[in-house]
Amino acid sequence: MPSYEQLSELLDPATTVLLTVECQHGVVGPDGALPELAEQAHSSGALANVARLVAAAHTSGVQVIHAIAERRPDGRGASRNARLFRAAERLPVQQLSGTTAVRVAAPVEVTGEDIVVRRLHGLSPIQGTEVDALLRNLGCRTLVVTGVSANVAIPNAVFDAVNRGYTAVVPTDAIAGVPSDYIPAMIRHTLALVATVATTDEVLACLEGRSQVTRA
Repeated sequence: MPSYEQLSELLDPATTVLLTVECQHGVVGPDGALPELAEQAHSSGALANVARLVAAAHTSGVQVIHAIAERRPDGRGASRNARLFRAAERLPVQQLSGTTAVRVAAPVEVTGEDIVVRRLHGLSPIQGTEVDALLRNLGCRTLVVTGVSANVAIPNAVFDAVNRGYTAVVPTDAIAGVPSDYIPAMIRHTLALVATVATTDEVLACLEGRSQVTRA
């Protein structure tokens, strides 16, 4: 784990963006398409921690981007080149554009300053979307990655961020996946090799500390 000083240096609000990944009703909501993942996101406290981080970002001036995965009702443009995509087509809840399923789920709050980016294809919230261009236009140097799933989309986001020159910070208790015992091993043996890993409380302490300095 980084020291407070090291983490605080990375989390300059002027150059930090908080990314929430697929924290949407159709994924982590009570009637979502993936009940096991939704249950884990809630029971582990990950979704609540995402909400805490988003609230702190709003207070401290950190830009928030919400990455949403969705598909058109006719399926045009959707990826079908992986088993995961084909299985998703058969799920009882579909992430259809314009429906409740693709709205950001409580307790995560969305404000008018937040940016919502929607993708119709692929596994990553960055590759093939407008997120990278937005980050560059925002002057981002550090990307805080949160949400689901730690199995697929989160590692994709971290790798894509690092490959594009950003420093990735992952609050390890603000991501969720299945099974639960897979996540610590994945963090230790994969994410920790390329990202700065910390806890939600550690990230919050840095953001709150900077806010106090700014107010002073």
